[in-house]
Amino acid sequence: MYAALWRILPGPVWVKVVELVVLATVIVALLVKFAFPIIAVLVFTEESTLGQ
Repeated sequence: MYAALWRILPGPVWVKVVELVVLATVIVALLVKFAFPIIAVLVFTEESTLGQ
């Protein structure tokens, strides 16, 4: 999968590295903004038995 992504990206190696860093940053930002808050609602942290 990573090799296919590497071949699809245009430009020399340094441009591909920059594109992958930007793409990874965007994906992480979208996860933090949308996916993690939805998951946090579903996880019941109040019912934890750790530290009691």
